[in-house]
Amino acid sequence: MKLSFHDLQDLLETKYIQYNKLEFIETDPVQIPHLFTKKQDIEIAGFLAATLAWGQRTTILKSAKKLIEWMDDSPHDFVLNFEASDLKIFRQFVHRTFNGEDCIYFLKALKNIYQNYRSLEFAFFNDSSLQIPLSVSNFKKIFFALPHQNRTEKHIADPLKNSAAKRINMFLRWMVRKDEFGVDFGIWDQIAPAQLFCPLDVHSGNVARKLGLLKRSQNDWKAVEELTNELRKFDPNDPVRFDYALFGLGVFENF
Repeated sequence: MKLSFHDLQDLLETKYIQYNKLEFIETDPVQIPHLFTKKQDIEIAGFLAATLAWGQRTTILKSAKKLIEWMDDSPHDFVLNFEASDLKIFRQFVHRTFNGEDCIYFLKALKNIYQNYRSLEFAFFNDSSLQIPLSVSNFKKIFFALPHQNRTEKHIADPLKNSAAKRINMFLRWMVRKDEFGVDFGIWDQIAPAQLFCPLDVHSGNVARKLGLLKRSQNDWKAVEELTNELRKFDPNDPVRFDYALFGLGVFENF
């Protein structure tokens, strides 16, 4: 599809407004952090929901809600205060390839982070001068500082290894972006929305290619950079808001 710059801008703006609505929350993993108002609860619930965000959306929501329920519906308090006996139930947890051992390590790693940082934000962006790829890669090192199985590392992507890091970019969008529609939280201010990168998956990638926003065939970090740079032409201050448009066109309209 070949659209002029202005026609493409109109399409992206229209679909951004159409899909960036609170009704969107009902079928999306962002529903999980919206259960909370405390910053640290939002961060933890959002991070875990984003980690599980692959597969069928109904299954993602079911798995994430189970985790929150097992954390006594109080993620921050649970992470800070759990004892070894509290973790036994999590051994049963399975979501695709994310198993009980992975889950228990994630809880231990989050506890370690909150014992050293007042917010997950500062584990990601303890040096706000760094670009997101390096910040995310550094966060992964912090997160996996405790003894762990090597297989667990696959559940956090590393852009420096050319991963598209879709789930991490989605989580960062939730935490950093803020607008009048209220889907994204905007509770982190160490970086600006202009610095974010667009979450890229099969749906958004296919739509972006059809619209001429993405030429690269692989969904990897190079493609993320290419797509985000194109979206910056339409809004340099908040390019990833158009993720709503790409995702909506792909998932809800089979564009």
